[in-house]
Amino acid sequence: MKTLGKSYILGILPCAFYLPLVVSIQEITIPAHLKSAVVKIPVNSTSCSVTCGLGFKLEELCEITAEGQRRNCSLHRSECLTSWVCGLHHFTVPVGKPFQFSCLTLGTAGLGSQAYIYKWRLAQGLITTNDALFKPFKNSNSVIRFSPTKESDAGTYRCDVQMLKTFRIIKRVYFGVTVIQNDLVDLNFQKFLTWEQKLTAKKQGEPTENFTHEEAQEEQHFCQGELFYECLVGVGSGMIGGVLVSVALCFLRKILRR
Repeated sequence: MKTLGKSYILGILPCAFYLPLVVSIQEITIPAHLKSAVVKIPVNSTSCSVTCGLGFKLEELCEITAEGQRRNCSLHRSECLTSWVCGLHHFTVPVGKPFQFSCLTLGTAGLGSQAYIYKWRLAQGLITTNDALFKPFKNSNSVIRFSPTKESDAGTYRCDVQMLKTFRIIKRVYFGVTVIQNDLVDLNFQKFLTWEQKLTAKKQGEPTENFTHEEAQEEQHFCQGELFYECLVGVGSGMIGGVLVSVALCFLRKILRR
């Protein structure tokens, strides 16, 4: 029985090697409708409109013929997702000032804010990205508004943006809010500029505070002082120059007399 089995296997092996040769020799006929088929593929693309979260990009789609030629090209807008984690944004807000921040950006793809679900969480009084420290925060909108801002509003707000149809998370962003007292730090830096810096900013067209009457008088005195200083320097330079010329002439006379 073993001998018969071996002979049977040896008889099948030549047939197995012969079949691919028969198939390769036969001609393969390509249907006519496949020969004229046209494929439309993207040949060029812009970068994503946002660095994190769901954005969009423009793609150039062209029909590619069997000869490799492009035709009937058109621009197509498609969604793109580079990274869904956007990191931490920190803000310092004085007490009593209105303030707001939003999950959405101008480059976000979709049909406006109604295409997404927003889930907020809060780590009150902390600036952190440790997700274990966050608790649910009731807000169904993409924007959080403080009007006015209170000390209890300080903390880190985490926003998860989900697609309305698939519940897929497409963006996670953290907003750190530090609330300070108005008398603790004065954020009006223009008040601490010197007159030279204010005049320079005014000449360059940069926005400055409106000058009061006293400030205008001080500015006038400052300009008059500068003018007096320039006149004094000019007169002094002239006198010194005259003295030097006189000394030089006297020295030349003595040399000539010898």
